[in-house]
Amino acid sequence: MGAFVKFENVSKVYQTGYVKVPALRNVSFEIEEGEICVIVGQSGAGKTTLLNILGGMDTLTSGRVFMGDKEISSFNKHELTRFRREDIGFVFQFYNLIPNLTALENVEIATQMVKNPLPARQVLESVGLGDRLNHFPAQLSGGEQQRVAIARALAKRPKLLLCDEPTGALDYQTGRQILKLLQDQSRQNGIPVVIVTHNSALTAMADRVIRLKSGTVVSVEKNAKPLSIEEIEW
Repeated sequence: MGAFVKFENVSKVYQTGYVKVPALRNVSFEIEEGEICVIVGQSGAGKTTLLNILGGMDTLTSGRVFMGDKEISSFNKHELTRFRREDIGFVFQFYNLIPNLTALENVEIATQMVKNPLPARQVLESVGLGDRLNHFPAQLSGGEQQRVAIARALAKRPKLLLCDEPTGALDYQTGRQILKLLQDQSRQNGIPVVIVTHNSALTAMADRVIRLKSGTVVSVEKNAKPLSIEEIEW
């Protein structure tokens, strides 16, 4: 298996007025096809900046980023927009659903932007929401809303699924169910999944663990035997 995602000496500096704030410093790592990668670090470590660069939502100051055979860091605005729309599935801490659309419509609206989507109904059934298709977000629990968000991301058939604190707004049991869903979907569909979290217990579920501290990579480890979520307590 070759590297599917590659960061080469990536730095990101934010400038506010005369003050330069480095968010990432010379970050390098690789993620292989089909891997679940957990990026762990405290608040302010640079996790979200890294995820935003990987997802084409932010640009880097120096270095290079590759996904498959594409060099994302060389893309112009138009290419980045297409990349975000077609290649990346996003799952955030807060579900970002459209309140006046049903679960089904929330997924359908995402599938209209891509060439070869999965049927919205089928994906919602695969995340256990077959009986909730016509419910609005306000009629769904937090865990159900996050399932809709995951279905919306998966329906695009993304090449990469990016999850920023996907269980941050959920209680323990619901959070576990969501992580199991992400783990199962990744394994079944061979989609690489990147999960950003401050919860280091989640590293046990990963094929690869990247630890960030103050904008630098402290370590990159491969897990010989990733655990199923059922086996992890925190």
